[in-house]
Amino acid sequence: MREKELEKLKDYKYGFTTDIENIRAPKGLNKEVIQFISNIKQEPKWMLEWRMKAFNRLQNLKEPNWQKPKYPKINYQDLYYYSAPKSVSDKPKSLDDLDPKLLETYKKLGIPLQEQNRLNNIAVDAVFDSVSVATTFKDKLTEKGVIFCSISEAIQKHPNLVKKYLGSVIPITDHYFATLNSAVFTDGSFVYIPKNVRCPMELSTYFRINASETGQFERTLIIADEGSYVSYLEGCTAPMRDENQLHAANVELIALDDAEIKYSTVQNWYQEIKMARVVFIILLLKEDYAKEKIQKYPGHKLKQVQQSLGSIQVVF
Repeated sequence: MREKELEKLKDYKYGFTTDIENIRAPKGLNKEVIQFISNIKQEPKWMLEWRMKAFNRLQNLKEPNWQKPKYPKINYQDLYYYSAPKSVSDKPKSLDDLDPKLLETYKKLGIPLQEQNRLNNIAVDAVFDSVSVATTFKDKLTEKGVIFCSISEAIQKHPNLVKKYLGSVIPITDHYFATLNSAVFTDGSFVYIPKNVRCPMELSTYFRINASETGQFERTLIIADEGSYVSYLEGCTAPMRDENQLHAANVELIALDDAEIKYSTVQNWYQEIKMARVVFIILLLKEDYAKEKIQKYPGHKLKQVQQSLGSIQVVF
């Protein structure tokens, strides 16, 4: 039996770790940690207030006990809620300035950022633990009025759009994990497609967990204005570790009249890995105009799907 398990480990090519110096928040979940996250991301006062509102609500909520999926009980005080490569604190201005270890990591994952930036018609936002370390083709997309950046950058540079739509699909009152994510989310992608614009290339975000004992809290917000179109792909992997790992994501997709969002997600976790993976995706649909597509691939198992008029919620 042990030999079969070892053979499976060999087949999972994403199970490696990257030896890189990190900056971490103190371990545990409290107001000081939320203040740490907001400060290190240089967020405006309104964003910190939004986080604190979620945290205060979280104190009165109990974690759900679902029939499916089943996962080991999570000790939320035994996690780091922020971990980032020390090298990104210098805010690299281009891929040439990025830590070579990070470039090598994404190359091993099949996403060679430098080559991809020159050859492929796919824009990529690379998220490593708690931060976006690089986003490709931003200038080319800007020419069409398309905004594609990290949610952290959007909070600073596009606050009106973020204020209008953040939490409009998944409010902080929605459920336990939505509230937790709203308090401690660290990074994810922000997309805005202007009215009557077809995004000129595919958009993709790759989430990589590397640090041990660390939760990854993705917040992604995609807005397709009236008559627009965008195709977006999300991918995720993590090393193989003995302890459980947590990735809790809130993904909000907003398609206005006559708009179309094609959303696909590739969950490439090792099937035997000890991981609590909780993802909530809710699509806001207007009448019959907005179309959505959710695809699942080998490497994860869809545990539960609940569908209701106007929205769909997916739990992995």
